[in-house]
This record gives sequence, C-alpha cells and structure tokens, in this order.
Amino acid sequence: MGTFLHIDMNNFYASVECICDPSLRGLPVAVAGSPEKRHGVVLAKNEIAKAYGVKTGDTVAEAAAKAPGIVFVPPRFDKYDKISKKMFGICNRYTCFVEPFGPDECWLDCTQTIKLFGGGKAIADELRSRVKDELGITASVGVSFTKLFAKLGSDMKKPDATTVITENDFREKVWGLGVAELCGVGRHTEEKLHKINVYTIGELARSDERVIKKLLGKPGVDLRKAANGEECGEVREAITSREVKSVSHGLTALRDLVTREDIVTLICYLSELVAARLRKYGFKASGIYLGIRYTDLTRNGKQLALPFPICSADDIADNARLLLDEIHDGRPLRSVDVATFALSDACAPVQLSMFDERKHAETDEKFDRAIESLRLRYGKGCVMRASQINNDIYTDKDVGDFLPFKR
Repeated sequence: MGTFLHIDMNNFYASVECICDPSLRGLPVAVAGSPEKRHGVVLAKNEIAKAYGVKTGDTVAEAAAKAPGIVFVPPRFDKYDKISKKMFGICNRYTCFVEPFGPDECWLDCTQTIKLFGGGKAIADELRSRVKDELGITASVGVSFTKLFAKLGSDMKKPDATTVITENDFREKVWGLGVAELCGVGRHTEEKLHKINVYTIGELARSDERVIKKLLGKPGVDLRKAANGEECGEVREAITSREVKSVSHGLTALRDLVTREDIVTLICYLSELVAARLRKYGFKASGIYLGIRYTDLTRNGKQLALPFPICSADDIADNARLLLDEIHDGRPLRSVDVATFALSDACAPVQLSMFDERKHAETDEKFDRAIESLRLRYGKGCVMRASQINNDIYTDKDVGDFLPFKR
C-alpha cells in the first residue's frame, strides 16, 4: 500500500486577506463577490465568521445577519495565485508527485520518500509547520493508504491538524460518516443512494455491488471500492499537465436576459472568449455545447456534433444560436455557458468538402486574429460588436485563465 497525503489550507481566501491586511485580524471576515454584479455570495470566511454560522455560499445579506460587524472584502485572485504556487512549491520538497485539487489543496504521494522524512505523519506535521511559518496560513493534512481517505482525513479535523487513517482503523474512523463525506459523492448521487437506504460510507461499502452498478454505473462501483479502501488512484507527477478536453466560458448576467437579442449578445461575447482560448491552446473543436440557467436557477443544455472542426468566434456563436432555439422556452435567463469539445490540433489536416461549408472559415479565423492583435495593442474596447456598445449585460473584466492549480 502507498502513503498518500492531502493538504488543505484552512479558509484560504480569507486567510490570505487577513495576512495582507493585519487590521482584519480579530474580526469576522468574508471574501465575497459583488452584490451589484449578482455575485454577492460568500466565497470564503475566517474562523471567527465561521463561529457565527457564516457558510460558503451564503448571500452577503445572510452573512451580515449572522455575524454583526462582519467585514466583506472582494476576491483578489492574483494574490491567491501567488500563495497557491508557494504552497505547491513547499509540497514539492517532499515528493515530485503532487496533484492539485484546487488552488488551496493537493495530494502528495510520499510512498517512495517516507524513509527520508520519517513516515507519513511526520511529513504531514512538518508540512503544516512549514506552511504556517512561510505563508502564515494554517493547514489540515490527511494521511492514509488511499487518495480518497487522505482527502477525507484532511476534512475531519480543522483547523491546523493532522489526521491519520490506516488499513487497521479506517472502518472505525470512516464508515460511520455520511456518504456525502466521500469525495465524488455529490448531492444527486447522495439522493440516489438515500433512496436505497445507503446513508453512511459503511453502508455503501457493504452494499450489493450489482445494485450500486445498476443505480450509478461504473462510477458507483468505483465509489463502493473506495469506501472499502480498495481505491488505487495514482497521484499525477507535478510536471505532468492536464489534458485539455474542452474549452468553455460562462457568465452570470448583470441583469435578467429577457429578450433573445440580450441572450445572443452574451453568446457572441462568450464565443469570442472561447475562440481566443482555442487559438491560445492550438485547438479546433468539432463539438459545441450551450448551457442556460433560468432565473429560478433551473438549467437546460444541449450539445451538437459538427461536420468539421472550427475555431472562429462567428462559427461558435452561430452553432450556439442554433442550440438556443432548441432548448430555450422563452423565460428570462440568469446565466449562459458556451463550451467546445472534441478538440483536435489546429494544424491537423481536415477532409475537404465538395460543398462550401468551409468557404469562409479561414477568412473568419484571420479576422479573429486581427481583432485580437488590435485589442492587445489598444485595449479591449477598441473593437467590438455593435450589440456590445453601451452594454449593461456583463462587465468586460480581465478573463485570463486563473487556474493556479493548472501546473
């Protein structure tokens, strides 16, 4: 069996803000989006705010009612990115097998290095100490013989704690926990399991594999194995990058999207962002997905396979509009997502058509690149679609790829 660690920095965003602004220490603090832009929910809170009952996902108004005098600060992802990279750097001192699971947490496979550092718990305690001394942030670390149990361990004791789950005691420590505590069991999966009277991890472990497979498919079988300590997932080496399987972007509008014109305006904007990222990564896409969310938070979506790969904003927007006509029932929308998939190398040869399907494709791609170069040189507002002038649907903010866990 291996030796896996999972480190999770406590209250990450809020902790970084308290480090950067010492006047916040001793006060209830929450990092929250902008209420004016309809992102007014709590992204993170410190321990003091947590003691008042403030939860991630609370609206600003809900958090203020729970914690009198709470201080709201806007997220500053550039700062979180810097601290995140430093944390990963500390982890790499103990092993080259470090797999991010977000900007503030990651797995370590220390199977080959435990003899150098004195064992899994010793590494975990030293890791917590170094993160606290060098970054000023506490962390919780789980140590176990599987990845998912290590993740479970880091969640069991907070803040600033090490939890060890072994082959001998995992049934006593883990099986009594709710099934939703197991990484990979989301709300819908939990609801399905509850319908067959599976409420704890132990009940999942002892369940009939045939029933679980029929209910959840292969992912359910994998979860059952994980509950029995049989999960054997590997930790990816730090230098190994993730395979890009899709390129997407979505936004919540500043106001309800009532008319089709409003929706199409946002689709065109998102298509430009997606097209720019496809070019950045060197891909074309042979599939389009459009997702919409209504003001009552219900969702709908549909995907479309294309006869040839595309990467121009107009091609993406045109196909997304076709999907919109199929899935939108006329109600106002709150947010829209545009995604591309079935990616291929942009330089790969493409089977030509006898018809004129690709007649303007190369011209459109050159046009996109020309606009992109102008925006890089003179600013994003120098060239825009007529429908985007005096726009009150979205904020044209910096949408660079903030993925601090993308190594």
